[in-house]
Amino acid sequence: MDYKIREIRESEYPILSDFLYEAIFVPKGMEKPLKSIIQQPELQVYIADFGKADDYCFVVEIEEKIVGAVWVRIMNDYGHIDNETPSFAISLYEEYRHLGIGTELMRAMLQFLKDKGYKQTSLSVQKVNYAVDMYRKLGFEVVNENEEEYIMICRL
Repeated sequence: MDYKIREIRESEYPILSDFLYEAIFVPKGMEKPLKSIIQQPELQVYIADFGKADDYCFVVEIEEKIVGAVWVRIMNDYGHIDNETPSFAISLYEEYRHLGIGTELMRAMLQFLKDKGYKQTSLSVQKVNYAVDMYRKLGFEVVNENEEEYIMICRL
């Protein structure tokens, strides 16, 4: 499958709300929440006023359609480590998952952050999420956990 990974354009920032919704992991047998869930403050932290210092996003495009995004920002989210460590968010539309595209998006952002001089990055992921294995393969390690989630960091 031919795809292109590129930096998001400012005019495309509104699409992050779609990908924030797509990033919500729904375990098998559970129903997807209403899209209005992304209005909750603990989720808005991922996208509100995107475009400030330390906000970076890459999108993946197939036939000129954006089908996925990976973005980071320093924020007080579920995966917050400290005020120097950007937290990850990533998602793809469902039909583009399990094709290796997410891994390439992650690699692109990890290299970008390393080139920018960041020392590490973090994320939060539910323990039952299939993406845990991908994060581990990319160098993320569990540094904290609770009953449902891992907090993982990747040293750059």
